[in-house]
Amino acid sequence: MKKVLAMILAGGRGERLYPLTRDRAKPAVPFGGIYRIIDFSLSNCINSDIRRIYVLTQYKSTSLHRHIQFGWNVLSVPLGEFIGVIPAQQRMGEQWYQGTADAIFQNFYLLQQEKPDHVLILSGDHIYKMDYRKMIAFHLEKGADLTAAAIRMDHGFSREFGVIEVDEERRIIGFEEKPEAPKTIPGDPEGILASMGVYVFQTEVLVRRLIEDARSESSHDFGKDIIPKMIQKDKVFSFDFREGDRGGTEYWRDVGTLDAYFEANMDLVSVTPHLNLYDSHWPILTYQPSFPPAKTVWEEEGRTGTTLNSILSNGCIISGGRVRRSILSPQVRVNSYAEVENSILLDGVDVGRNAKIRKAIIDKEVQIPAGTEIGYCLEEDAKHFTVTGSGIVVVPKWIKL
Repeated sequence: MKKVLAMILAGGRGERLYPLTRDRAKPAVPFGGIYRIIDFSLSNCINSDIRRIYVLTQYKSTSLHRHIQFGWNVLSVPLGEFIGVIPAQQRMGEQWYQGTADAIFQNFYLLQQEKPDHVLILSGDHIYKMDYRKMIAFHLEKGADLTAAAIRMDHGFSREFGVIEVDEERRIIGFEEKPEAPKTIPGDPEGILASMGVYVFQTEVLVRRLIEDARSESSHDFGKDIIPKMIQKDKVFSFDFREGDRGGTEYWRDVGTLDAYFEANMDLVSVTPHLNLYDSHWPILTYQPSFPPAKTVWEEEGRTGTTLNSILSNGCIISGGRVRRSILSPQVRVNSYAEVENSILLDGVDVGRNAKIRKAIIDKEVQIPAGTEIGYCLEEDAKHFTVTGSGIVVVPKWIKL
């Protein structure tokens, strides 16, 4: 893997995740109690023995830079290993990144500096566990110029993804970005092959195609521009995610909306989650400050600290409150007689006595006054907070209630 360079695209605005992205880039949004979304792509790289990694950032990247600086200083520079964070620098002109392909084009100097044989391009905002070595081996076996990872999806999701069409040899013969009438999988009229935003390029071909794209009028995007043109002139193949899936459940989520983000988090509190965070053979790494263990406090007069089907991070205190089917990030406190159900509470949230929270996402450091109810009257909640179409209430960080 020493001849492979990974480049993670982490500059997305994540507008559909607002207000969680009001002060942070989408890859920096907390997930699963102690993680950030980008931890999954980074962990997949480390576990796949890919240890030359650049993270390309742009939008509101301060917390993302800090997270990588504090939590991912785990590689050996003398051995040629690194995780480098590269902010947008306008190296090719006065424009910021115009698309996914342009982000790589504007950082050609990194390819010239590292001289990799192959470039692994990833999105920093997906939740999954994948062994990239399997995909790279397939890419080399086929002698491919480009290999794109794909996962089966129901055809009803076609307008959310790039859809791949392949022949019997898994060579890509068609690629459409978010089509309304997609080409389905042969023999599976209900299924499509959705692009995962995971690509392996032969470096010389990548450079040529990006230069051509930069000189043309396009949106400078891999899915919309680069891949459709490469199909006509290069060897382009599709890799089946199932062959590299380290979870064994074909779990891959693009948490691009508040509803998708909420559902992916709630997946983790299932009795048998599809995404196993407890697999010691494929650990998900992150930055964890030194907090004491979580605890529950039982006292007399009905003040019982109980937690059911939930995730509690370090530093949490359930002090006479009740928590059911929820995810609590570090240093969350739930005080006496308070109730939290089907919710995600991020770092430092304090739930006052007798407060009730249901089906909500509460961002960092929010102090919820005693007796407050969130998620019980959506019309009233909508006057103050974001409420999704499915009825999830999202409270932004640091707000005073």
